[in-house]
Order: sequence, then structure tokens, then C-alpha cells
Amino acid sequence: MSSLLDIVADYLAVRRSFGYRLGGHDRPLADFIAYLERAGLDTVTTEAALAWALGAGTTPLRHAQRLSIARGFAAYLHALDPRCEVPPRKLLPEGRRRVPPHIYTVEEIARLMGESRRLRPELRAATIETVFGLLVVTGMRSGEVVRLDRDDVDLNAGRLRVVQTKFDRSRELALHPSTVEALQGYAHERDRHRRRPMTAGFFGSGTGQRLSQSSLEHSFAELVRRAGLEPAPRSRTRRPRLHDVRHSFAVATLIRWHRSGEDVQALLPALSAQLGHVDPASTYWYLTAIPELLALAGARAETMREVVR
Repeated sequence: MSSLLDIVADYLAVRRSFGYRLGGHDRPLADFIAYLERAGLDTVTTEAALAWALGAGTTPLRHAQRLSIARGFAAYLHALDPRCEVPPRKLLPEGRRRVPPHIYTVEEIARLMGESRRLRPELRAATIETVFGLLVVTGMRSGEVVRLDRDDVDLNAGRLRVVQTKFDRSRELALHPSTVEALQGYAHERDRHRRRPMTAGFFGSGTGQRLSQSSLEHSFAELVRRAGLEPAPRSRTRRPRLHDVRHSFAVATLIRWHRSGEDVQALLPALSAQLGHVDPASTYWYLTAIPELLALAGARAETMREVVR
């Protein structure tokens, strides 16, 4: 395996290729590696990471920030070296921090889709199932989906328009043939229940009006409960959100690109365009470093280093 300093360089390059800026991480990580070497360690231990974090800075916030930097690297290193210990969260008080999104597994998505078919009345079930499926395969914002008009969805061309959304931007998305088929099936079911449309909206509610954001959120909360995805009582874990589907799309896209050997950094602007971001720098919020993604990125970086040698 490469030296720890080489792996730090790979780690920073991989994270920055995802859009993370990681300003000010280079020097602390170099100092952390030097600390490990002085301690005679060739991997990370929780004890060493904690001691290093507490060894500089005068405030609990700074100590927590240093431990967070070490933890991020340790999570990456663990994918390459199973001996590596990843310091647990809350080992030091961090104050306010961004709560990581819930990344849905394929099995969880299947459970949510299955529960959506059990909703009543039938039109509500068809609407929620199709909306959820569209969010899964496109990464659209839920607000963009409920605002879709019938004229925005061109099923003959297999494309849909997202008009004047966040940042006053519009974009056009290509649809997979299976998605087109699902939308065609929904449109037929929708029109069977409501021969005379009461709204220009593509997705309708049980009353015939345009599906509202509040109704969609309410239905999704019901699906989460039925699928058994709610956190345990008194748990501090945030319940899975509808918006987390968008995060999951971004992560799943990166995993697919890594597995197929694509140039992830070169393709990142395409993902940003799909998500409707102004530039790739905005996309990094969606690229949560889940273990599978870290393992793929780490293994690929190690392979590239061996090729160079």
C-alpha cells in the first residue's frame, strides 16, 4: 500500500473532484500524518486521532474541527486498510453541524415504491408512485415535479422541460424509454379518472387539482412510516426526507461512473446540469461520502498510483 502521505494526496484529490473545496485541510492532515509517524503508527487509531485533535488549538470547537478532519481521512483510509479505526461521531462536542442526508438503498426504494401502490384512492397511488419514481431516476427537486405542466412533458420526444426553477434557470432533461413508458401509463390512468382536466398540471391530486407540495410531503411521510424507515423512538437520527432522494441520485450516479471507469471529474459538470446547479461547486452538498463511494474512489486512486509507478 502507498505511504500515508500519498494516500492523503489521493484522498484530497478524490474529494475535490467531487466538488468539495476542503480549504485548509492540507496542512492539518500533513501534521496528522507526521504525528502518527512519530507515534510509530502506520494507520489511524481512534486514540491517536483524539490525542492529535486535542494537541493544538485552545477551544473545544477547534478540537472538534481537527478531529473531523482526521475522521474524514480515516473513513477514506478504512476502505483501503481495514485496520484503520474511524473515530466515532460525538467523541467531541461539535456544536451545530450539517446533518448528513439519508442515502436510500435500492431495497429501500423498492419498499417505498411498493407501499405507494397501496395508497388510496387509486389515482393518488398512481400519482405518488410515478412522482417518486421520477424523482429517483432524474434527481429533480420535488417542487419542480409538482410544477410540471402537461406541455412541459413531451413523451413523443422523451424529454421534459423544467421551467424557471431555482435561480430562475430552466433546463431540459432526457428521459429513459422505461421512464417514458411509466409516464405514459400514468397519463392514461390520470385521464381515465378525469376525462376533463381541471388543471394544466401533469400530476393531479385525488380531487383533480394539481398535486401540491404539501400533499406530496404528507404522502411521502406516510410511505416512510409504512416502509419501516422511521428512526427509532428517542433516536437523534433525522427521518428520511423526500429531498434525500435527490442526494441519493447524485451518489448513485457517481458510484455508477466509478464502477464503469469514467472520468468522474470531467463528468461532474453534466451532473450539475442535470441537477440544475449553477456550477459544479454547488453539487458537492449532494455528494455524501458513503462507504461504497469512498471504497470505489480509494481503490481507483490506488490503482492509478500503481500504474504510474
